[in-house]
Amino acid sequence: MIAHNMALRLHNIKSHISYTLLVFVLLALVGCDGTRYVADGDYLLTSSRVSCENPRINLATMDTYIRQRPNSKWLSSLKVPLGFYSMSGADTTKWVNRTLRKWGQAPVVYDSVLTQRTVEDLTAAVRNEGFLDAKVVPQLTAKGKRMKVNYYIVTGSPYVVRKIDYNIQDAAIDGLLASDEQLLDMHRGQVFSVNQLGRNRNRITEYLTNHGYYQFNKEFITFDVDSSQTNRTVDIRMNIDLYRRNSYQELSPHPLYRVRNVYFEGANTPDFKLRESVLEQNSFIAPGKPYSGGDLQKTYTRFSRLQAVRYTNIHFDENADSLYLDCHIQVSPQKTNSIQFQPEGTNTAGDLGAAVSLIYQNRNLFHGSELLNVTARGAFEAIRGLEGYQSQNYEEWGIETSLAFPRFLFPWMKKSFHRRSSATSEILVSYNRQNRPEFQRRIFTAAWRYKWNNPRKHTQYKVDAIDVNFINMPWISETFKHDYLDSVSNRNAILRYNYEPLMIMKSGVGYTYSDRGKTIRLNFESAGNFLHLLSKPLLFKKNEFGQNMAFGIAYAQYVKGDADYTRLFAWDNRSSLAVHARLGIAYPYGNSSILPFEKRYFAGGSNSVRGWSVRSLGPGGYVGKDGRIDFINQTGDIKLEFSTEFRSQLFWRFQSAIFVDAGNIWTA
Repeated sequence: MIAHNMALRLHNIKSHISYTLLVFVLLALVGCDGTRYVADGDYLLTSSRVSCENPRINLATMDTYIRQRPNSKWLSSLKVPLGFYSMSGADTTKWVNRTLRKWGQAPVVYDSVLTQRTVEDLTAAVRNEGFLDAKVVPQLTAKGKRMKVNYYIVTGSPYVVRKIDYNIQDAAIDGLLASDEQLLDMHRGQVFSVNQLGRNRNRITEYLTNHGYYQFNKEFITFDVDSSQTNRTVDIRMNIDLYRRNSYQELSPHPLYRVRNVYFEGANTPDFKLRESVLEQNSFIAPGKPYSGGDLQKTYTRFSRLQAVRYTNIHFDENADSLYLDCHIQVSPQKTNSIQFQPEGTNTAGDLGAAVSLIYQNRNLFHGSELLNVTARGAFEAIRGLEGYQSQNYEEWGIETSLAFPRFLFPWMKKSFHRRSSATSEILVSYNRQNRPEFQRRIFTAAWRYKWNNPRKHTQYKVDAIDVNFINMPWISETFKHDYLDSVSNRNAILRYNYEPLMIMKSGVGYTYSDRGKTIRLNFESAGNFLHLLSKPLLFKKNEFGQNMAFGIAYAQYVKGDADYTRLFAWDNRSSLAVHARLGIAYPYGNSSILPFEKRYFAGGSNSVRGWSVRSLGPGGYVGKDGRIDFINQTGDIKLEFSTEFRSQLFWRFQSAIFVDAGNIWTA
């Protein structure tokens, strides 16, 4: 009977999939014939692309200059939105027609004006790359009432820089720029590029504003380009003009400003107090220093990290009689205290339950923007059908307290390091109490962690200085022991190990690099080594399994490493391809022969190999007897995963994805 029902469900699922695919195919076919609402003499734009035989031209960049694109496609191939629109009738008073047009997309009719503007934009873009004789030829292919447009780029030979001159009228700026040769990265023989001139202009402006030139802007920098030379060469002269505030003022050297005073405003009121030392530590603007636009941005960034601050406004006042600036840093406070109440309901295989969480936050506990987070949670679930067990319900309650400091808390740290690092230090303590019909579990956790990042290098770091977990099992049902734990088989040995008192004392490090669609994550942790070093000097006792015990509980000893790589490739402006790979290896040794359950790998679910449900993939399963308890707990010591996912925008806010996942877990 069960097999018949499963076969019937599979047949129904296949039928629904077939009907859905049939609808999409019909819509795609209708979309391919989307000329229904294209007037005579007009053309439906079916293709618009850029081509060039010169490999130095980045076609992906040039594609952004196209002003008119054809109708959107699902999965980059099916014109379903156009199909919806084409299925609608001409009578828009009917709700069916209005709905189809709302879901769909009107046909894109070829526009010669937009084509000409695209040609002009592409021509300018290619010439800015040094191909001053470039031209763009729009190749039009009409078939019936459809039009394809190909913008063919003819680059010709690039122009090369023959000579570079500098006309810097301010002697101080001339000397400052000469001290850093990398700022002027133009040299004879390189391919001429207008875009590179713009990058030089921005780089020099940023450099000068970071060295005290408060009034300097890029409008003072101009370039004279002489392309009348023979053999496709150009002569370049860079000009930096003298300073003039307005048309009535005489030309003069650019003024060099310094900071005279720094005032913190809004940080000391009856309702909000932030220590002066915290404000100074997060400000890179200090009295006596030259003005720096970079310091200004870094100060904004650091203040945005403070939990106690809602927003920051920084402005400078000039002194009429001197070249000094007064800096005003105004902070607006967040609400210091907040309480959240989060109820939730659960349904686990027909067993109904409820849970509630109460969260308290204090964002300025010691007047230094420290974040205190206290979470209390309680849960109840009515469990039915467990024969041989006394209680029929599941109860859980717990409390977690964390305190985060917006700085690196470590002795003997220099103030300069505190200023350079964008770090957070966190203390966490939690207790969890679980009462199930099968067992009772108590978990105590204490941790000390550090996190910091380096925005310039796009990296983040995490260090778990110490993380201690005490797991105690004060009571286990005799029925549960008999059915699952009292066995000599290897698979039940893993279960038995995870239902015994255990202590895990670990330390770990983590590294993340993320930039331009590429992400690399590396994590490593080790547990039990410090306790193992103390076992002999402190004469730790052993349990009946020969394991050393600390504080009367056996401790785990293992190493674990994970590597994760993700890369996102832009297919076009509506589609992308995501590639993901992960490798994880863990090895128990010394005081442990089996990894703790919380540290073992599993596969399946929405974030893993998605063809399997959670914990249903692996080297075997733990299935309960008589259907009373079902432990689908395939776990392992090694994990390897690969995933490729093609993502495409459908319509409105709907997205689609086609993916292929592969992977498994293994036991060592």
